[in-house]
Amino acid sequence: MNYNKTFIIAEAGVNHNGSLEMAFQLIDVAAAAGADAVKFQTFKAEKVIAANAAKAGYQKETTGVDESQLEMVKKLELDEKAHTKLYQYCQHKGILFLSTPFDLESIDLLNRLGLEIFKIPSGEITNLPYLRKLGALKKRLILSTGMADLGEIEDALDVLTESGTPMENITVLHCNTEYPTPFEDVNLRAMLTIQNAFPGIAVGYSDHTIGIDVPIAAVAMEASVIEKHFTLDRNLPGPDPKPVWSLMS
Repeated sequence: MNYNKTFIIAEAGVNHNGSLEMAFQLIDVAAAAGADAVKFQTFKAEKVIAANAAKAGYQKETTGVDESQLEMVKKLELDEKAHTKLYQYCQHKGILFLSTPFDLESIDLLNRLGLEIFKIPSGEITNLPYLRKLGALKKRLILSTGMADLGEIEDALDVLTESGTPMENITVLHCNTEYPTPFEDVNLRAMLTIQNAFPGIAVGYSDHTIGIDVPIAAVAMEASVIEKHFTLDRNLPGPDPKPVWSLMS
């Protein structure tokens, strides 16, 4: 993708805690902060989480141990009607609505909504049916790499392009999946390694560190896209680790 400036994604994720009103407030502060897009997460909990799946360690710290991961995530699900309202509200506020689909039905939901940019989470980089479905849409794609190696990134790009999406429509984000990511583990040079490995690909950075220093450094290294988690209040409940959240209000 071609960018005249760094494209800033305010990652709301599931920090609405299942409340549509709180989701509207997240859009308000993201728009007021000047972000280009605000991004949520779209999923059917039963399709992506096994009934006996344990919570991650950081999720136990932020939400307790009395409920399963499936029960926790089910409360954060937004239906299609809610997505439509959020999409329309973003249009009203002059900010782009984005959401990450986590299953095939959610891809269809977001496509019906009219999204032109789809974010692929790092956990789906080896999900070939998922990648084929998204690639066939021929939309603009932003791909987080997480724990993938260069071979897995290459395989994902091959699937997406062979399915119909041209390489120039894809941006690859360096991303460390540790929450929060210690500064010594960030390795922003990995962003440049990806760019050198796939000439012509646009690259960026998805941030899980505390504060804003690392995203600023990524911009100085010519990141095309920056994605940063944010919240309305670090004292609110939720599954993400509180230090990762930035305050934009």
